[in-house]
Amino acid sequence: MDLDKLLSGYKTKTCIMSVERFPDGKYGNIRIAAGNKAHCDDMLNVMHKAFVPDTPYQEYLPQDKNFEDFCYRCAFLGQPLHTYVSLPQMGLWLNMFLLPLESDKENTGYCVYSYEVTPHADSEQRASLSASTSSAVLKTCIKLRGSDNIRQAFNEVIEDIRQICDSDHCCVLLADKAERTCTSFCEAIKPGCGLLPMETYLDDSFFDVCDTWDATIGDSTCVIIKNEHDMEWLRVNNPVWQRSLEIAMVKSIVLFPLNYNGDTLGYMWATNFNVDNTVKIKETLELTTFFIASEIANYQLMQKLEMLSSIDMLTRVKNRNIMNNVVDDIVSGKMKIKYPYAVVFADLNGLKRVNDEKGHSAGDNILKNAASILREVFYDSEVYRAGGDEFMLIAEGIDENALEERVKSLHEQAAAAKDVHFAVGTCFVKEGEDIRTAMRLADERMYTDKNEYYTRHPERKYR
Repeated sequence: MDLDKLLSGYKTKTCIMSVERFPDGKYGNIRIAAGNKAHCDDMLNVMHKAFVPDTPYQEYLPQDKNFEDFCYRCAFLGQPLHTYVSLPQMGLWLNMFLLPLESDKENTGYCVYSYEVTPHADSEQRASLSASTSSAVLKTCIKLRGSDNIRQAFNEVIEDIRQICDSDHCCVLLADKAERTCTSFCEAIKPGCGLLPMETYLDDSFFDVCDTWDATIGDSTCVIIKNEHDMEWLRVNNPVWQRSLEIAMVKSIVLFPLNYNGDTLGYMWATNFNVDNTVKIKETLELTTFFIASEIANYQLMQKLEMLSSIDMLTRVKNRNIMNNVVDDIVSGKMKIKYPYAVVFADLNGLKRVNDEKGHSAGDNILKNAASILREVFYDSEVYRAGGDEFMLIAEGIDENALEERVKSLHEQAAAAKDVHFAVGTCFVKEGEDIRTAMRLADERMYTDKNEYYTRHPERKYR
């Protein structure tokens, strides 16, 4: 077969890939058998070396297990294939076509590989998907964009993806690489498959497994393990992960990173999927993960903004804005309060003196310690920072004796901590009392307690 003559009619960068099939049914020894002028010029410009025919492909192209699978499917199974993918490690986009060729050699298959590499994504190419894939991706977008409950929408989407993959388990796992923690964001489990929820497996060591995935993905867009041959490849390249899959009785897995603006937010995978539909599954998930990553990034941003608007960033308790909203909801009846309850105000004695004499960093430490003590003593109540050195909380379903014990414990823990001195005021409500009245009374009693403190310790009074 005259490969050079065959290639002479191609204007785009084109080469012919050869794939060897071994007696045990495995494949390998994938080479670039020949290349046209555009391909040879590209190799010279990019790789800075002349193209030599019949050279192992990894000498000129990034080694990629999924690309090798495509070459095998095209050369031996006769499947014409097209994909448009990002090359994240190189910051490029690859548009590639593979067409099968008849072979004149036993156990050697050939396919024509035409490709174009660009620095930016082409939206038209990203949209050039099969009707079934386009429908699945569109369905995902509509569900994510059209729901008021984003977590519920994600649970529906992940079940849709599980059904597309015909898999036992589908999951979106968020990974915080700074904190070295993993969180199951959403998942779907095939009924009767015997798998437990992902949270069952998320112990302290799981991040060590997760941390190996980026290296295994390498220059590719994903990792696809579909049979024992692929599992053997994984055993060599990532024994830690392979072992964990073996323990979990996973026979096949497709795993995609969820990348957004250069950051990896987490990963999505499907295990024990229908390997007969590997190409379609890869095509569908490749684009779906793009939208899922975007929605997760938006969700995380909204969560962060909500936290910034509701949390006092110094003490990490709820801020005055949330306190006022809670009180308004109780007054309007939107929020039901459990009787009996107590309103507690706690103010710090001597904070101004510490700020003036030791600096605001010392004062900040006292505020943080005070908030920590309040959260520990009133572990079943939300603590609010009502003002500069003043905290408020509502202890629901508590009786007077229990309230007395809690206040006693508060003073004891404060005494054990350096420079923390609480002035405390409480108002116990059995039923019917307006919460704003209870707050006013608790606040007044707190100031009475503060004045008594300075009467006992006049040397600590500071103006």
